[in-house]
Amino acid sequence: MDLIIHCLEHASPAAAAVEIVERKGVGHPDSICDGIAEHVCARLCQYYLERFGIILHHNVDKVMLCAGTSHPAFGGGEIGEPIEIYLGGRAAAEHAGVHIPVQDIAVAACREWLRTHLPHLDLEHGVRIVPRLRPGSRDLNWLFARSAAGSPLANDSSCGTGFAPLTDLENAVLAAERALNAADTKQTHPAFGEDIKVMGVRHGENIELTVSCAFVDRFLAGMDDYLENKRSAAALAVAAASRASALAVRAVVNAADDLERGDLFMTVTGTSAEAGDDGQTGRGNRACGLITPYRIMSIEGAPGKNPVSHTGKLYNLLAPRIAAASAAQLPAVNAASCLMVSRIGQALDDPQLVQVTLGGAAQAQALERQASELVHAHLRELRTLREALLAEQLSVY
Repeated sequence: MDLIIHCLEHASPAAAAVEIVERKGVGHPDSICDGIAEHVCARLCQYYLERFGIILHHNVDKVMLCAGTSHPAFGGGEIGEPIEIYLGGRAAAEHAGVHIPVQDIAVAACREWLRTHLPHLDLEHGVRIVPRLRPGSRDLNWLFARSAAGSPLANDSSCGTGFAPLTDLENAVLAAERALNAADTKQTHPAFGEDIKVMGVRHGENIELTVSCAFVDRFLAGMDDYLENKRSAAALAVAAASRASALAVRAVVNAADDLERGDLFMTVTGTSAEAGDDGQTGRGNRACGLITPYRIMSIEGAPGKNPVSHTGKLYNLLAPRIAAASAAQLPAVNAASCLMVSRIGQALDDPQLVQVTLGGAAQAQALERQASELVHAHLRELRTLREALLAEQLSVY
């Protein structure tokens, strides 16, 4: 492993004059695809382990959602054409002469996820699920089998990134979306749908949040109800963000509404996937739960990738932990980032390169030994990370 340590005066965008952060909530079409991909992955792993005692090769990270059509209306509208969800990717469908019903497993997992996370969606008439899982190539199956027999080998040549700690804006955006999508919020504000996106912009000491919230039509009697819910959403977003940050916060909800024309972000199901927006795995939040253009980022989407050997998943979860430990444990370091690069076929715990950038530290050379020990300690925890993923205890989007 080639370990590179850099020291910078500032390793966080918190010191910049302007910063931008985004988060797509669980009901956003891209997040729907991410959530389904990860749940299908978990259910396949469970089946493989129960039947064969090992996890077989799979990467089900190619879910695509095609929006349907709908006709929302105050008091309750109707769905026209259903949402179409295509489950793409690769999964072993046979082992030791035993057939594995991967298509059925995938469809059942998709329905489980939708039922849990999109309570206003009619699973019988509002969605059509199309499974298109195929076995992986012979060479990747063989590479995966070698991983199962001993130390896992990298399934791909890819990058993982992470950073710590979160800035005021990052914390504020996370807090705002989570508050609006919280279970207790849904009880007191049933018109709030699950498709909630928060775009945060910080100018100096001021944070502006642009919140997109899909309201559910049957809980709205008319325009007054809609406007009252908009005011409530803005107030809740500001309150949550203000608890997460000491900076001044203001929020605008559904900025594209045209009240005179009656063009509102109102839905039948609580998600724009019913008519307005398509979705795809890997287009939304990174593994940290945010989209952070001012930070080091990888285009790898973690959801749906196998938890045994795919570095596009594992390194994007491990790198933030290395960054967090670096910022917390290394002397004089106040912020850190980590970049990990794998080489296909090389041992998972022996990356081709790891680069750790430290903010606030004076000399990289003085920290090399400590940083190296920290990186190796986290690489030894890959198995623990895998176990947490199998239990669906880690968010990857």
